[in-house]
Amino acid sequence: MNNQLLRLLPEVILTLTGVLIMLIEPVMPKAVSRTSMGWLAVLGSLGALAASLGQFHLAPGTAYYGLIQTDAFSAFFHVLIAAIVLVSLLVTLDVVRAGTENLGELFALTLFGAVGSMLMTSAQELLLVFIGLEISSIASYILVGFRKHTGKGPESALKYFLLGSFATAFLLYGIALVFGATGTTQIVAIAHALDANAPHPVAAPMLATLGLGMILIGLGFKVSAAPFHVWTPDAYEAAPSPVVGMISTAPKAAAFAVLLRILFVGFPALHAHWIPLVWIMAALSMTLGNLAALRQQNVKRMLAYSSIAHAGYLLVAFTALSSDGIAAASFYAVTYAAMNVGIFAILSHAGQYDDKLTLVSDYRGLGYRSPLLGGAMAFFLISLIGIPFTGGFFGKFYVFQAAIRSGMLWLAILGLLNSGIALFYYLRLLAAVYAKPQENTPMQSMPRVQLSLLVAIVLTVSATLILGIVPSQVLGAARAAAVTLQYEVQQPAPTPGVALSR
Repeated sequence: MNNQLLRLLPEVILTLTGVLIMLIEPVMPKAVSRTSMGWLAVLGSLGALAASLGQFHLAPGTAYYGLIQTDAFSAFFHVLIAAIVLVSLLVTLDVVRAGTENLGELFALTLFGAVGSMLMTSAQELLLVFIGLEISSIASYILVGFRKHTGKGPESALKYFLLGSFATAFLLYGIALVFGATGTTQIVAIAHALDANAPHPVAAPMLATLGLGMILIGLGFKVSAAPFHVWTPDAYEAAPSPVVGMISTAPKAAAFAVLLRILFVGFPALHAHWIPLVWIMAALSMTLGNLAALRQQNVKRMLAYSSIAHAGYLLVAFTALSSDGIAAASFYAVTYAAMNVGIFAILSHAGQYDDKLTLVSDYRGLGYRSPLLGGAMAFFLISLIGIPFTGGFFGKFYVFQAAIRSGMLWLAILGLLNSGIALFYYLRLLAAVYAKPQENTPMQSMPRVQLSLLVAIVLTVSATLILGIVPSQVLGAARAAAVTLQYEVQQPAPTPGVALSR
């Protein structure tokens, strides 16, 4: 097989599967359950996962005129995104009804969104970052408003789209300014242009700094970092729970991967300018996210503000100008994905496709009515808190350790204080889960657990537990990815191909 195609194989598999679903579903007889399209999507995501694992054995290198880079870093996030999509599709199969309108589009859009996210993680070109971001974002906009029969769905999708368009404008304008300052949009070439020891140093470094600031705004919106987080609660509340589990993890992991590559590979020479911006975003995200979550009675809005806080925890690792910070951020992305997708799997099953259970009080007695789901939710909640022997504990431990080693002790202390604040609202939900059930609560009975949901819960619980007990293998992969990323900037400037350069 063509070596260049191997470097793009996961995206190709997902794209072909999504197109196949779109072509087959309209001609399927009504007697055939359209959930079979979901199983086809699951097979496609399994194929993409296998192809992503295979990329670890490829020699690091670029393809398609230097547009994409395949190495341990991109393969790490490809595997993560493929795994998230696989579990999200399994959860979706548990809650959707065979007669749900446009069911094939739901599965196809999930796959197309993953294609955009994967392109972002391997992009060596800022314009390809933009293309991948738009593919992922457009799929997310539609998925948020997928339940057209609800008033909140279309409204939240429109808000998300409008705010996302503004964020994209900032991103594009930032790319234009960087191009004006450096003469290129290739990430490695930008680093060489900004190098103070370069033969022809950049004449307008402040223009490049301004462009980087605008790029941070665009990507900060994507990861729900404060103060660019206002879309998050409405989108989480309106979207189907399986969709929330996916859009709260896969696109964010991709955006964080892009941010790591841009900051550590493209702009290391400007670290004195972007580190203050990052720690301000981290401090605001942790504090505003946790304080706002304290006041929420709606579970999905509470978890939305919680995700803003976790984005802040992850940004703390960016302040460490070493491979430790990159590895800690990558590891935290995995741990957060495992526990967040898992908890939304439980919310999806309990509330079903129409989200019948919305408030914290609605989950009163879940642990009695379904010990399996109640126990799994309790486990995910204590992991989100950061209790030892869970993935959440080691995720925060490595992030705060990296910050302390880089001299950001006060930021690590602020993160610990915010973890204490988060304890209150997570325990409030946990107390409701194991409170004695009452007859007047909306949850009188629990739907039967399907095989697809059981597999999803087993996978997410196992991942969270393994990351909390024996994290060495995943941490080793994260460290290898970090070393690979830092090695990129030492490479010679790429020869201009079709990438934009002058």
